[in-house]
This record gives sequence, structure tokens and C-alpha cells, in this order.
Amino acid sequence: MSMITASLWVPRGAAAVFPEKYDIDEDELARISKLAKLQLEDAKEDLSDAKKERLGETETEDSDAEESGVNLEQSHADADDDLKEYDLEHYDSDTEVRDGETMAMFGNARSLAYHESNADDPYMTMQENDDEDEEREDLQILATDNMMVAAKVEDEVAHLEVYVYEDGADNLYVHHDIMLPAIPLCIEWLDLPVGKNPNTVDPDSRGNYVAVGTFDPDIEIWDLDTIDCMYPNAILGQGGQEAKADPSQELKKKKKRKKSKKANDDYHVDAILSLAANRQHRNLLASSSADKTVKLWDLNTTKCAKSYSHHADKICSIAWHPKESTVLLSGSYDRTIVAADMRAPDAKVPRWRVESDVETVMWDPHDSNYFYVTTENGIIHIYDTRNAPSTPEVSKAVWQLQAHDESISSFDVNPVIPGFLATGSTDKTVKLWNVQPNGPSMVVSRNVDVGRVFSTKFAPDPEVAFRLAIAGSKGAMQVWDTSTNAAVRHAFASRMVPTSGDAKEERIVGVDEDSSDSEDEGGVEPGGADAMPENGWESMDDDLP
Repeated sequence: MSMITASLWVPRGAAAVFPEKYDIDEDELARISKLAKLQLEDAKEDLSDAKKERLGETETEDSDAEESGVNLEQSHADADDDLKEYDLEHYDSDTEVRDGETMAMFGNARSLAYHESNADDPYMTMQENDDEDEEREDLQILATDNMMVAAKVEDEVAHLEVYVYEDGADNLYVHHDIMLPAIPLCIEWLDLPVGKNPNTVDPDSRGNYVAVGTFDPDIEIWDLDTIDCMYPNAILGQGGQEAKADPSQELKKKKKRKKSKKANDDYHVDAILSLAANRQHRNLLASSSADKTVKLWDLNTTKCAKSYSHHADKICSIAWHPKESTVLLSGSYDRTIVAADMRAPDAKVPRWRVESDVETVMWDPHDSNYFYVTTENGIIHIYDTRNAPSTPEVSKAVWQLQAHDESISSFDVNPVIPGFLATGSTDKTVKLWNVQPNGPSMVVSRNVDVGRVFSTKFAPDPEVAFRLAIAGSKGAMQVWDTSTNAAVRHAFASRMVPTSGDAKEERIVGVDEDSSDSEDEGGVEPGGADAMPENGWESMDDDLP
């Protein structure tokens, strides 16, 4: 069983040309030791609770532990008896002298030559520098390459896969991966160095980090330019607070806190469902949770700055306004969308209502007066914030579109090409849409063999704006160059960069995956545009964005 739950693109030039190997200095060792101790104590406590629940009494556990210790000692004694005949304690004392040299089982260590450099050793056929140079070259990321990150679950093991898309060769491969403690639900790219002392870091410096939200209530932040990391650079939430405090004192309180899942102002207590980085105030990260709250984090201090409770159910999607940097859009399973100013948490907020659970909310990057909402019923709504309703019940969309028969589980608006939308659904299809003044129309529908579609993301760079990353329940990542599709070229001809000639073959690039464990596929075949009428939308207003 394998699936990708979320994915993102890293802008070109943001990743280090040569990512560094993870290095443990004294400070890092102290930090991870504290984190490891907390995790170990937590695991022991969980195991102890599970045993008590299963056995019913502590005395039974003690008896089992004592019996296990006796069996282990007996096993060691039997092993010692079997090895006595070989007298391994004196294996190197049986020697003989040949030509004045002592010959032992492995020769005389004093007779071995020592070379300061492997290059001086005649027996070394492969030199260290060659290996290091080759490994360094393998890790190199060119200025024309794109880095991508996918949140993946494979055989109940959760991790991030960091991909590189080589532009010249149209090659997609896994560069490195990062192990995670729980199933990832959402990821967000950050350009602010996190986990470092803000007093010693240039405020204009840039980094390459990813924030990860999982079924656990903590948010982990990882450095994408470091290979083989053992622990995250920072943890936002209860786990991060405990790691900074004295573990011996915190562990005394942990069991009591652990049983309580009551929402509070300091950290989330349930799964993290959405993350949104503020691109103007780079130290701010917003998160939404199944605990029905939105929290605002200061990445310089890794503490929660504000907590908001505008919804009555799980908050599944959030998005910062592209111009009004303090306005946050949030959509919930309570079937409402709120646009709130984070500076005025107690102020009355405009609220819109839709027909079913919200899946995604997103501002239009080309006209920030408008925002999109997708729902579990497969409908896209677009609203004008200048016409905010007096009550949610009278919410009026500019237009709405029945895009899929099932839930729209992924949605994106092209950041470079106005009116270019992509939707992905649990019906296993990806559809591309063209929004024009007379309404939206479907350009093409495809089943790209990723299973139920959980992520559709356009590339952020203008030179590759037509590339769409697609992932889903099969655990495969695909990159579709939509400009190679004839219908897309026709629909967006005036917005495309002129090329030497039309592509002859549609191009979708992916990483080969073993499909033996994948789910059986059915659903719409490639090119199944008949599944949706070209103009299957209802006009609600002639004033389109």
C-alpha cells in the first residue's frame, strides 16, 4: 500500500547547488538527545499503558519481565557453553615464528604499514577523493532543475520524498528522503532559516525548508538542503515546548496532558490539516487543525503567537491573501468559509456558506478580490470579497461549476497564466479548465494512472508554468507538461511562449513504481472528455474576474 497525500514545488534557485551531509556537532547532539529521550519515555509509557490494558494488572507485567530476564540469562549461558571449545578469548595467543616474524591469525599488527594518505597506499585501488567527488556530483542540483517534495506513506512507513526534475533530460528521480513519525497530511515550503538563533542570522537570508503537518498535533520543520537528517530543525507545538524545557520536569506532567485533547491557545491537540506560509511576513506560518482552531506561529521563536476559533468543525484549508498580508482565508467541514484579519481576532468576520464540506480554499493570484472554493460534492465556487454576504445563508457565487461527480480532492490555479485551473478528484481524473469572461470551460480530462488524485500543483516558475505535478493513492508522482497537449495549446495560444514547433507527442514524466501493491484501477480512460459537458457551469454573475 502506497500513497502520496500532498506535494509541492520548490522555486528554481532556492535549493542549494550541493546539499550538505548531516553533521552532528556538540549542540546538535545535545538537541537530538533531548528529543530522543522524550520520544523514548513516551514510547515506554505507551507500551506500559498497552500492557496494563491487555493484562489487567501490573503484577502480571512484572512476572513476565522477570521470566523474560531468566530466559535471556539461560540463553546466554547456553551460548557461552557452545563457544568454550573454540577458546576465543585466546585466539591470538597461538603463534609461531617464521623468519623472525611472529605470525598470528591475522598477522602481526606491528608489521602493517601506515600511510597518511590513501593515495600513497599501493593496495588502495579506489581513492577517497574519487568517491567523494562522484557522490558530490550525484547530489548536485543545477540552476535549471526543479526540486519537488512529496508526502508519502508506503507500507505504513511515512516519509518525505525529495525529487529533482532535470529539465534538459526530462528526467524525474528521488534525490533523498526524510523519515516522518506519523502519516503526513499537508506540507508547505518555507524560505526562512528555522531553528537558528534569530539574533545571529541575517533577516534577509534565505533557506530551503519544508513544514510538515501530520496526524500528530505537532508541526515538524526540515531543512531540504541537508541529507540524512535524524531530527527536524524545529517542532511547533507541544513536542517542541517539551524539547526546549527540562525533560525530567516535563515528563512528570506529560501523562496528564496527554489524556486531554481540549483546544488551547498554545498548541494544536489534533491532526494538522493545512499549512500556509506568509510570503510578506516570512516569520509567520498559519496552521489549521481537526481541533477546530487556526494557529499563527512565529518561526523565529517557534511559539504560537495567536489562536483563532472561527469555525465549528475541522478546518481543512487555509490561504493568506496575496496583497492584504494579514487576511487569512479558511474553509471548514462546517461548510463555511471565513476571511479574517489576524490583527483583529475578536472582530466580526465575513462568512460564506457552500452546499457540502469544503475541500480547498484559494485566492485568485491574478485578481485578489476573488477566491475559489472546492467541495466534497465536486463543485467549484468563486466568490467576490467585495460582495460579502450579510449572513452566510445568502452567499452568492460569481459562478459555480460541477467539475467532478466525486470530491475535488486537489485544486490549483496557475500562478503565471490567468484563468488556467487544474482539478483532481477521487474519481481518478485530472481536468484542466479555461476561465474566460463568458465562463469556465473544460479543456481536457485525463486519467494519468496515479489512482485517486490527492495533489495537483502547477510549477511556480514562468519558464515551466505549464508543468503540472500530479500524485495520488498509487504513490506515484507524475509531471505533465500540459503545453504538449493540443487542446491546451489551442486554448492558451495567446498566453504561451512561442516555440520552434508544436510538440508531436504529449509528455508525462514519472518515477517508475511497482504497481503490484496498488489498488485496482477503473474509472475514466485517458481523453475521457465526454465525462463532463464543456460548459457544465451555472452563471451567477456576468462580472467575471
